[in-house]
Amino acid sequence: MLQRRQSYLADARETMTKILKTHFQGLLLLAKGMLNWIGVISEKKLRKIRQHRVVTYHQHLTALSPVSVHRISLVKKKILVLDLDETLIHSHHDGTLRSSGPHKQPNTQPDFTLKITLDRHPVRCFVHKRPHVDLFLSVVSQWFELVVFTASMEVYGTAVADKLESRSGILKRRYYRQHCTLINGSYRKDISLVSKDLSSIFILDNSPGAYRSFPRNAVPIQSWFSEPTDTALLNLLPLFDALRFVSDVRSILSRNKETVY
Repeated sequence: MLQRRQSYLADARETMTKILKTHFQGLLLLAKGMLNWIGVISEKKLRKIRQHRVVTYHQHLTALSPVSVHRISLVKKKILVLDLDETLIHSHHDGTLRSSGPHKQPNTQPDFTLKITLDRHPVRCFVHKRPHVDLFLSVVSQWFELVVFTASMEVYGTAVADKLESRSGILKRRYYRQHCTLINGSYRKDISLVSKDLSSIFILDNSPGAYRSFPRNAVPIQSWFSEPTDTALLNLLPLFDALRFVSDVRSILSRNKETVY
């Protein structure tokens, strides 16, 4: 009887040992699998970090590589159409905001003051540049032909464009209110007046009504009134850098039309 009991206990211990050994091996396999999974996830995240690079743009751009020079030689040079008010600058005249709405005037001193005549009355316009506009214009003028297309009156738009280009001649072609079409209270801009080739032209404008006829050629940007920390123009540079290499800007902008910079 005693021998049978001892044999039973020995068998039980052996069975328990096998069970524990099996569970332990299972836990080891599970731990190994989790470590491998963590390693794969970490590698993917690390790969993303490696792929994310900080790109810095300066007024004097570095030369392109031979490969990039060849690629860009295969496509047409693009035309960038630029709006003025609330896109590149904001202005008010003689204490009254030019734009409608409850937007406050900037607290800073204007970057420049214009003296023009509107409806036979002398007017002083106080103009504030959007942050980083000088760097933006300097960089994109090396990539594209720049064209001003504003819904403002010519006497005002000419004076603003002259100040922005500061004798550099980068804003030679200009279109004004008389080139726009007023539809439902919004000035529509026909960029085909600038170029019939819509594969190589795009417009930067804060007003959706301005480019309603050309949504696949538009880069929307938030209206700017006074925010000193605004970086919208800087944020656009990587996109614009890429656009100069494509054969048709619409292939990119049609997929990016919901983004407002």
